Amino acid sequence: MKKTILLIHTGGTISMAMSAEGAVMPNKENPLMKESNKLASLASIIEIEAFNLPSPHITPKEMLLLRNLILEQIDAQPIDGVVITHGTDTLEETAYFLELTTNLAIPIVLTGAMRSSNELGADGIYNLVEAVRVAVDEEARDKGVLVVMNDEVHLAVNTTKTSTSSVNTFQSPQYGPIGLITKSRILFHHAPIRRQYVDVNNLTKRVAMLKVYAGMEEDLLDVVLACKYDGVVLEGLGQGNVPPSVVKGIESLIQRDIPVVLVSRCFNGIAEGVYGYMGGGKMLEDLGAIFATGINGQKARLKLLIGLNTTGSPLNLKDFFL
Repeated sequence: MKKTILLIHTGGTISMAMSAEGAVMPNKENPLMKESNKLASLASIIEIEAFNLPSPHITPKEMLLLRNLILEQIDAQPIDGVVITHGTDTLEETAYFLELTTNLAIPIVLTGAMRSSNELGADGIYNLVEAVRVAVDEEARDKGVLVVMNDEVHLAVNTTKTSTSSVNTFQSPQYGPIGLITKSRILFHHAPIRRQYVDVNNLTKRVAMLKVYAGMEEDLLDVVLACKYDGVVLEGLGQGNVPPSVVKGIESLIQRDIPVVLVSRCFNGIAEGVYGYMGGGKMLEDLGAIFATGINGQKARLKLLIGLNTTGSPLNLKDFFL
C-alpha cells in the first residue's frame, strides 16, 4: 500500500525559469504543479501551494504559516510524510524553524534546486523525486526535519548553504550527511541523539543579528537598544570573542534583560566561554551572555526568536541553548 505524502510548494529557484535575457524569475504558475505524475509510483500525493515566493522574501511569519499548515493537514487526514519545495537561500532557516516547532514522528523533508526549471542540467525534479523517496522510507521516521539535495540527506539542525551556485551547496560542517541516496535505496548511517520542541503560536518579539568584526564600533549595540529589539545574536570571533569596544553595549543590553547570544563566525568548532580578557568569551559569559552550542548565527537567531515567543511559561534560555 502506497504511503500518503503531503507535498507543499513555497516557490524558489526550483519553481522558476530563466528568461531570454538570462534573469531567473518566478513563473506565474509553478511548473512543479504539473510534475506530480512523476511521483505517482512512489506515493499518493496531496499537493498544496502555500505561496510562491523567492526564498529571500520568506520571513518567520511564513515559516509559522507552514508549520500550522502541516499540523492542520495532519489533523485532517492520515499523512505519512511531508515534502516541502523551497528556495535555497533561506531553506536551512525554514527547516530549522520547523525542527524546533514541530514534534512529529513522520518525516518532514525540504528540498530545492540550484538551477531553474528550464536551465541545462536543472536539478529540481530530480531533488523532488529524491525527497519523496526519503519521505516514504520507514527509516526516515523519528529523525527530525531533513534536507535532501544532490543525493544526500542532512539534518536541519546541522546543514547550511555553503556555495552560491554549486548543486552540492548544502553541507553539514563537522557532521556530514546522515544519509546517502542511491538508485535503489536510502542508506541512513546515523541519527540525532536529541531533539527540542517549543510550542509557538505567534511571533511578536524581535531578534537582531550582527556579525562581529575587527574594530567593531560600539554604537551598533546602541541601535539594537534604541530600536527596541527583544534579543540579539552576535557572530563572534573565534570561540565567541568580541572587540573591547562593544563590551559596554553588551553589558547594557543584559542589564535591561535583553538576551545576548554568542555564536562563532567560524564554520567549524563550538563557541564557548574560554578567554578571560576584555571582550573574551569567558568574560562575556560572566556578564550573562549565552553561548549557542553547535549552530550558526541565522539558526541561533531563529532559536532565540522562538524561545522568546514560546507559548506558556518562559524558557530558561541558557538551558535552551545548551
